[in-house]
Amino acid sequence: MSETIVNPAELKLTPAELAPFIQHTKIDPDATRDEMIAHAQEAVTHGFNAAMVPASWLPLVVAELKGTGVEVASALDFPSVGVMTSAGKAAEAAEIARLGADQLDIGVQVGWLKSGRYDDFREDIAGVVRASGLPVKVMLELPLLTDAEKEAAVELAMEAGASFLKNASSGQIETANPASVRYLVDRAREGVRVKASGSIKSYRQGLELLRAGASLLGTSAGLAIVTDTGDESTVSY
Repeated sequence: MSETIVNPAELKLTPAELAPFIQHTKIDPDATRDEMIAHAQEAVTHGFNAAMVPASWLPLVVAELKGTGVEVASALDFPSVGVMTSAGKAAEAAEIARLGADQLDIGVQVGWLKSGRYDDFREDIAGVVRASGLPVKVMLELPLLTDAEKEAAVELAMEAGASFLKNASSGQIETANPASVRYLVDRAREGVRVKASGSIKSYRQGLELLRAGASLLGTSAGLAIVTDTGDESTVSY
């Protein structure tokens, strides 16, 4: 039987049906143990794709989500990207994998890219891919790049073994939008997918991003999205 091909532009999903595409994110520096447990439980209750949490909370969240089918994601060189050494990034990636994360999002060395250090930019990502053995999602910070730099960043990330391309690390860099998603989808090689990230606040916005071709949505407003209560006043990073 041939596989049914679904045109993303024709996706018809209810708010609750967006849950499997959402990486439920909580990276507040003052989050408590009880809040992190509640966050994990919300991911199970609503059927989110993953709970995205800081590495320091991985043992707790991994234990909480064991056997639930909800994956655990974490990030490094984030929220300030490009500040870690490549060796430090690889070491942290290995530790994150050891602690039980299923997925890993990483910042990139934007300054190196702009300085023409393409080999170093690529190897910085590749070192994380090798060290972790996890699907790695690369935050490309598209608004900070020229057209030529965007093209280079996409190609170098894929050469390094990225599993996902991301438009940005957070809403401080870019509000996720269909144009950026389509830009990445059009350039992604076979097997490489796109994650949209940055101030995703509402069901309508999330659906538009999925229709543009995103496979995942990174947001701290997952509850507002799946209950269709999110609007412009909703806080989301």
